[in-house]
Amino acid sequence: MSEIWLVRHAETEWSKAGKHTGRTDVPLTDAGRAHAEQLRARLEDVTFAAVFVSPLGRARETARLAGLGEQAQVRDDLAEYDYGDYEGITTAEIRERRPGWFLWRDGVPNGESPDDVGLRADRILEEAAAAAADGDVALVAHGHVLRVIGARWAGEPASFAGRLALDTGALCRLGTEREVRVIRAWNF
Repeated sequence: MSEIWLVRHAETEWSKAGKHTGRTDVPLTDAGRAHAEQLRARLEDVTFAAVFVSPLGRARETARLAGLGEQAQVRDDLAEYDYGDYEGITTAEIRERRPGWFLWRDGVPNGESPDDVGLRADRILEEAAAAAADGDVALVAHGHVLRVIGARWAGEPASFAGRLALDTGALCRLGTEREVRVIRAWNF
């Protein structure tokens, strides 16, 4: 089987500040745009049978700058975690109100649970795995949804994503070894 490449969008002002950035469509910073352009050289030797991208602008712009824009097909299941009442604030600010809060255990009020995101991850992985019959597939999206995709690919619950760090503008590769789903490379 071919590989599924995960591409996290590049830096935004909110990601730089550590704010939970779910459905708010924050644009890339100048540094983020430069980083996304550097992804082009890292991906130029890979031919993708399909490229699926989040509907949010920061992911679509990253795909375009990385040279994947012409192939990109929008998939709502790649939208970032819905942080509900915690949208736009940092973990430290949340913990002022809710000491010890951990997204992957505690979820968010008026937003998604890790399992909700896991259902979306399972759907996009099914579509990506089918498309991978024709070659590698790229998923261009956001930190937390891509972490859940990695966890679900490896057969773990969505909450395992809390153990998978993922930097802005990073790449990951999912594949198989002897018909077993494996993480080939993470956060490079």
